[in-house]
Amino acid sequence: MPAPGQRCPRGCPGPQSGEGRVPGPQEGGHSMLPPPGPPAQALPSVQPLPRMWWPLLLVPAALAQLRPERELDAQWELWKKTHRKQYNGKEDELTRRLIWEKNLKYINTHNLEYALGVHTFELAMNHLGDMSSEEVLRTMTGLKVPRGHQRHNETLFVPDWTERAPAAMDWRKKGYVTPVKNQGQCGSCWAFSSVGALEGQLKRKTGKLLSLSPQNLVDCVANNDGCGGGYMTNAFEYVRQNRGIDSEDSYPYIGQDESCMYSPTGKAAKCRGYREIPEGNEKALKRAVARIGPISVGIDASLPSFQFYSRGVYYDESCNAENINHAVLAVGYGAQKGTKHWIIKNSWGEEWGNKGYVLLARNMNNACGVANLASFPKM
Repeated sequence: MPAPGQRCPRGCPGPQSGEGRVPGPQEGGHSMLPPPGPPAQALPSVQPLPRMWWPLLLVPAALAQLRPERELDAQWELWKKTHRKQYNGKEDELTRRLIWEKNLKYINTHNLEYALGVHTFELAMNHLGDMSSEEVLRTMTGLKVPRGHQRHNETLFVPDWTERAPAAMDWRKKGYVTPVKNQGQCGSCWAFSSVGALEGQLKRKTGKLLSLSPQNLVDCVANNDGCGGGYMTNAFEYVRQNRGIDSEDSYPYIGQDESCMYSPTGKAAKCRGYREIPEGNEKALKRAVARIGPISVGIDASLPSFQFYSRGVYYDESCNAENINHAVLAVGYGAQKGTKHWIIKNSWGEEWGNKGYVLLARNMNNACGVANLASFPKM
């Protein structure tokens, strides 16, 4: 017999002992041709089911979709072990497993498209695999622009246009950038972004690189909302008025709101104020990164493509410059395979992205709003 789907050559033997036969009408099947003899009686017309019965028909289909794919069992167990995941009972695990499977399919589809040249970046499964993008946005971002926020002339960064900026810059190579941190499920991205910019300026002024305390900012910046979100210039202003910020060692990160425990004995840096980059101006941002050091920036990080970014230059046309929700740190810029990019330090741990970093498209119409809410402290 030919393989399924192949045309049977002439003289092909008939089905053997019921194998491959289509059962006839008497056996509960439907033959393809009407049997010889008198014409078959017309069947009574079938009335469509009333709409009220539709949900009952859909229930088995919906239940089938709630079953995890068994062929992914080993992969799921390995992922849980790798990222030390534990769940509150079987229902919780099932919910997380189904989200993980949906994310895995999304990642695999994207990477097939990447291989065909549709995208400029790849995705990979990571420790956020059992979270929806809505959940990541709700619990792991936290950039909130103050109501009625306006730029003032005295805080506006005026670039020096007389000298050409270098074609590429990476402050990591110059020792201005501390290791990647993980904010956890606390909307404190603004604190990590602020601390990163302060650390760069501390290195520039003293020659010493030191991790400063985001927890100090989470607990003590009254104009921000701690794990509920905040804004970088409010953090810089707090450090100025407080006349200091503690080191990470003296005020360690715990990832939840506590009462302010700032101590002048742990003070590691000061701030004289801040400057804001002209809104939406990537050329001005490039000058600031080139001349000043790492710069605090805000982006839209709400897309699943950002959640599972792995490598390459991140550009997603759905990334919305009017929906900035996550504060990160621009530590340099350059080009990869001719595509210009910003080098962005995130605060989702080294397991995310390319060792905690993302290359974000540069000069692509202000991708993700990278130049809309950029600022840096003066030290």
